Order: sequence, then structure tokens, then C-alpha cells
Amino acid sequence: MTEQQPPTFETIRTEVAAQVGTITLERPDQRNALTATMQADISRALDLWATDDAVRGVILTGSGPKAFAAGADISELAAWDVADGLAAVMQRLFDRIQDFPKPTLAALNGVAMGGGLELAMSCDIRIAAETASMGLPEVGLGVLPGAGGTQRLSRLVGAGRALEMILTGRALSAEQAERYGLVTTVVPAAELLETAAEIMASILAKGPLAIRLAKLVVGPGADADQRTGLLLEQLAQTLLYTTEDKAEGAAAFLGKRAPEFDGR
Repeated sequence: MTEQQPPTFETIRTEVAAQVGTITLERPDQRNALTATMQADISRALDLWATDDAVRGVILTGSGPKAFAAGADISELAAWDVADGLAAVMQRLFDRIQDFPKPTLAALNGVAMGGGLELAMSCDIRIAAETASMGLPEVGLGVLPGAGGTQRLSRLVGAGRALEMILTGRALSAEQAERYGLVTTVVPAAELLETAAEIMASILAKGPLAIRLAKLVVGPGADADQRTGLLLEQLAQTLLYTTEDKAEGAAAFLGKRAPEFDGR
């Protein structure tokens, strides 16, 4: 039998370790700008990992010390027309990341502008190096943040701050982004990936079904009225009460040992 070779990509690097798949954007000379090819590469990596039991969480980061992702490739944007706007390829990709069944974390190693910030906002968690900065400068190009930026940013930082960022195109420092709630953790650049791995490891030590249902409840619940959100929570909790994970979690706690969840 021929040994299966790991997938190769043109614009990203992937690796799997400790049940975590890491996607590193690999166009440092262009500040990791999100070309159509890079978007397709990210989508293909997610295709491979969505049903791969060896991957239980995903980290996204950028190569080089300067940029996570500087946004869309402007040379491509210059040629976009009405049909491209309606196709909304980048928006659909980021929707897919938001709905990905496994936890996702963006580790912002540098500048995250435009589509780069929109990519980060589609992840469940964002952490940043002290040297990172982020913003949505699209209005300076005569367009708006069209890959989820107008919606996700306002949900994360509030409509007033979102409008200020979008209308002025002003970038935030990592410290300001943490204060706004746009990122949850700021660390020295040298500690970024280690911190991302530690956060993901702490998540993956928990019940996999509970993690998946928490994602399903928190996301749609934030867009619903509170009564509907509470109903979603109640139904998810009721389902979890029937699982072996719940029984194992309770038994481990009472037995003063680490749980051994199997996702059932």
C-alpha cells in the first residue's frame, strides 16, 4: 500500500500536532494578502480537517513578523465587479470558518487589516502579539468591509466603536483591541504560538460534545432574542444530559481524576 502523502498547498502551510491543526498564511513578502488562491487553500484545508478525528481544533496565524494578513489582494480587488460582489467568495469562506464544527483560534502575529481582520473575527477566539495592529480601512478604497466586517465587528465591540473604526479606517493597537474586546489576550510576540497552543489544549481537554454544542448555542443565540437563546441553551443541555461524556465528566469529578471523554 502506498503511504498517503500530506496535502500540499501553494499559499499556506499546514501541520497537525497534539490534535490541533495549524494553518499558517505563507505570503510574507505580500504581507499574507488573501488572494483567491489562498482562500481556496484555506477552504481545502478545512475540508480535510472537518471530518478528521486527528484534528479537534484549528489555529490560524501568519508567517513572518509583520503581518497576520493585510487583507484582500488589491490587484485582484481592482478587477472585481458586480458579479464578484454577489458571489461573495470571501464572505462565504469566513461564514464557513465561523460555523466550523471544531474550535478555531486566530493568533495575530502582526497587522490584521481589512479581510485579514475579517478572517480573524470569523474565528471563535482571537489573541494577539503586542506588536499586532488591526483595522478595517476599506472605505479609503471606496468600498466597505464586505466579508462580514460590518456585522461581526459590531457584535464584538458594539455599533458605535464599529462605526468609528469602519468610517475612519483607524487601526487599533493590540492593547486597544484587547480593551475593546476584539481580542481576548495580548502577549509578547515570542510567546504567541505557545499561548495559542496552551489555550487550544485547555479547550480540547473538555468534553467534545459540550464544546460543539456551546459553539452552536452561543453563535445563533447572540443573534436571537434572549428567550430564544435560553431555549437553545436548554435544549442543548438536555441533549448533553443523555451523553456518555456527561456521565464521564461527573464520574471523574467525583472520583477526583482527569476525565477521559470520547465524544459520545
